[in-house]
Amino acid sequence: MTPRKTLATHTFRRLGAKLITSACLLTALHAVAQPSPQMQLPRTKLSAGMHVLDVQLAQTPEQRQIGLMSRKDMPQHEGMLFVFEQPATQCFWMRNTLIPLTAAFVEDDGTIVNLADMKPQSDDSHCSTKPVRFVLEMNAGWFAKRQIKAGYKLSGAAFSR
Repeated sequence: MTPRKTLATHTFRRLGAKLITSACLLTALHAVAQPSPQMQLPRTKLSAGMHVLDVQLAQTPEQRQIGLMSRKDMPQHEGMLFVFEQPATQCFWMRNTLIPLTAAFVEDDGTIVNLADMKPQSDDSHCSTKPVRFVLEMNAGWFAKRQIKAGYKLSGAAFSR
């Protein structure tokens, strides 16, 4: 082998290693930017009149931060209940969230304070009109189809405290 081929081969290998390292870094960054869907959170049942909801509970800061991100779909009778330690004005956005959702901002006794329709992949902020401890996210239009509005009272163990 001539010195020229050896230098070219060495340069090519170094470049290849850098490309592989860069690809691994980009993959890792994408994984951070696009969290895996949370599918194994604890669940509870809620009732909206005759409608029974099977909802996941997002109770920790990390669980609440990820929420329903990266989900491609969600069954109509399912949702996610975000549980906060103290009542506060809660604001939500839809970064990395792929499905349209409606958020119900809910008081401790289960009364819906206000509803907000939220578009996928948007950084628009949607806030409660008064301090709440709970936010229930359902598929967009779920509440409207059932004529559930602000003032409606949901029931379930989460609201019994």
